[in-house]
Amino acid sequence: MKTIDYIPTNKLQRASKLVKTGVKVGGNYAKYYGKKAFNSELTREELDDDNAEDIYDGLKSLKGSALKVAQMLSMEKNILPKAYVEKFSLSQFSVPPLSAALVRKTFKKYLDKYPEELYDTFTTQSINAASIGQVHQATKDGKKLAVKIQYPGVADSISSDLALVKPIASRMFNLKGKDKEKYFKEVEDKLLEETDYILEVNQSQEITEKCSVIPNLKFPKYYPEWSSERIITMDWMVGEHLSEFTARNTDQNSADKIGQALWDFYMYQMHHLKQVHADPHPGNFLVDKDQNLIAIDFGCIKKVPHEFYTPYFELAEPENINNPDIFMTKMFELEILRKDDSPEEIKFFSELFHEMLSLFTKPFHLEDFDFSDERFFAQIADLSDKYSKDTQLRKMNGNRGSKHFLYINRTFFGLYNLMHDLGAKIKVNNYENYLNK
Repeated sequence: MKTIDYIPTNKLQRASKLVKTGVKVGGNYAKYYGKKAFNSELTREELDDDNAEDIYDGLKSLKGSALKVAQMLSMEKNILPKAYVEKFSLSQFSVPPLSAALVRKTFKKYLDKYPEELYDTFTTQSINAASIGQVHQATKDGKKLAVKIQYPGVADSISSDLALVKPIASRMFNLKGKDKEKYFKEVEDKLLEETDYILEVNQSQEITEKCSVIPNLKFPKYYPEWSSERIITMDWMVGEHLSEFTARNTDQNSADKIGQALWDFYMYQMHHLKQVHADPHPGNFLVDKDQNLIAIDFGCIKKVPHEFYTPYFELAEPENINNPDIFMTKMFELEILRKDDSPEEIKFFSELFHEMLSLFTKPFHLEDFDFSDERFFAQIADLSDKYSKDTQLRKMNGNRGSKHFLYINRTFFGLYNLMHDLGAKIKVNNYENYLNK
């Protein structure tokens, strides 16, 4: 794969790249409607394919937060057309890596040594390249290591990147008023945390130590002495990406074993640690030859404050969802309903979230849950489709919910998708067995 010697880092350069991408997308629409004039049966598939290709190509050259958005969108299987999901999912593994010269320059800047001075061996060509950094292999004192290197300028471009996408996001989600800034601030803060590799090493060591009580779950060891704010050194873990495993696996017992480990990992963090790995995409998990699940990236950790955790999980109880007084109280506590809402808005959003929560919390209503149940995921897809076409919803202020919903919902959507890909059948409260260990 072709390597990158330079990444646009200032606001003007990055805006120019996005404008060029927008021009290409506009051309795709013109081409599509030109063909449509002569062929009324033409579908949007060709348009979606062309747009997905051009948008992804534009984002991957920018890397950083721009590419992170594509990575997050690739998980929203029920929202985007298939072409976008397939193309954007490449952002999890397949983007052009940095050149060897740029890698050496990064080492010299942040560890004051070149890689060959730190390790016994170091592969100049990256093994994996993703949104914020790329991974190289190294050895030291007989240990095989993974070395993650952050792309230059990523941290510095986050604020300007988000400023560029704010108008688009506001239109897409109908966000109105000053209150919408809390959502953009939450995203900006989390992305900035993801660029702080010293923080990531600390988080990784803390969470992996506490979650080591969970069976069939493994983590790499981290080496602070060979890490810095832009470089992380950890054990090289051998296994295949979770998506590769799910694509070939036909054994239900294996799916259940790995799925249970994944579910317990998330429930233990959420309910016991009150902080959670909030980036559950297949590129962050491996499966080894003994069918252990390996979690390899802890850059995005969402802390779950008590004032959000309590009402959020109280609404996972059917008796609370179906009690009108309790339900309304929790709607206000979670900022889904607002004091300045009109009676029409209160009625509309109460009914919408009652329908959504009654469906999304189904796994928590049972002792065992089968994530291979196509009916459950078809209902989610139908609900997404229903509200995406709702003209009444588009007219209302989309500022709904605490800022904490952004990453908690992302976590559960990602987890549900991974569990569905595995087709796992699990015990919902199994994590409780490890709370006192």
